[in-house]
Amino acid sequence: MDMNIAGRFKRSWFVRLLVIGLLLMGTEAFAGSDSRVAIFHAGSLTVPFEKMETEFESNHPGIDIQREAGGSTKMARLISEVGKTADIMASADFEVIDKTLIPDFAQINIRFAANQLVLAYTPNSRYADKINTDNWYNILMRDKVQWGHSDPNLDPCGYRSLMVMQLAEKYYSQPGLYQKLIKSRRKRNIRPKSVELVSLLKTGNMDYAWEYLSVAVQHNLKHVELSDHINLGNYQFDEFYKLAEVKVTGDKPGTTTTRTGKLCTYGVTLLKNAPNRKAAIAFLDYLLDPEGGLKILKNMGQPPFNPARVPSEEMKNALPERLQKRITVKE
Repeated sequence: MDMNIAGRFKRSWFVRLLVIGLLLMGTEAFAGSDSRVAIFHAGSLTVPFEKMETEFESNHPGIDIQREAGGSTKMARLISEVGKTADIMASADFEVIDKTLIPDFAQINIRFAANQLVLAYTPNSRYADKINTDNWYNILMRDKVQWGHSDPNLDPCGYRSLMVMQLAEKYYSQPGLYQKLIKSRRKRNIRPKSVELVSLLKTGNMDYAWEYLSVAVQHNLKHVELSDHINLGNYQFDEFYKLAEVKVTGDKPGTTTTRTGKLCTYGVTLLKNAPNRKAAIAFLDYLLDPEGGLKILKNMGQPPFNPARVPSEEMKNALPERLQKRITVKE
């Protein structure tokens, strides 16, 4: 072989190896051919988690984030009852993880964000020009007004919607208001998850829907912001929120459990049988990073906990070492 050609050939391969090395710098190596991280999450996290997926994968080209969204209770039961496998589960209500996944399927429960309930609508909704913080319940009970919420047995936003209406009866001193509101709601307007109601609003098939504030912001929906006394968005009113209770289906057929009102708090866990544990921990580290996932949540109208929280030192010590720096202990 001509020496000049041979030299160019060697230099070419050297350059290629150098480029590959530079591309790998700053990224992590994840063992195994399966680089997928399966994440089950609340429907209300769809938009921010989509952005997180894009950003995380761009910085970790060896990892493929695969998300499945739905009502938090439903997603947790897919793991505990159906036997579906996932690496991470993020719930709109951290108690779903406590009640459904711990201790058999998970050991940790990290509270990472809050939210509040609003009544979402569009400019084309009936009485859109008249509804406000003080008269919303009267508007909902008017003839031909179509409104709905998600299924309380499948989605925390569903039972939280009922809680808001229970608290409104007490806050506005309107005896019987809750039952009147329920009577005015068509059963067909109860949907499996709250984000399904967004399309019904935008197509004009529904006038009003109970949603999280973050969902309303992310989908550019008009919304009625409620008093902190009833919106489940201010921990200072947790004692008043406790006056609201909703019975939902239990973990076993034929049983029920009672959900009690409190601040809307999101939780996330690493499943015990996570197939891609190392990569899943890397994603959780990014999710809980104030300049990563928490920043995305904040920019999308959902207040993050910075730092994220666990309820005890024992649980913090059970966290992967990499995540402990992101966590504080707080009841």
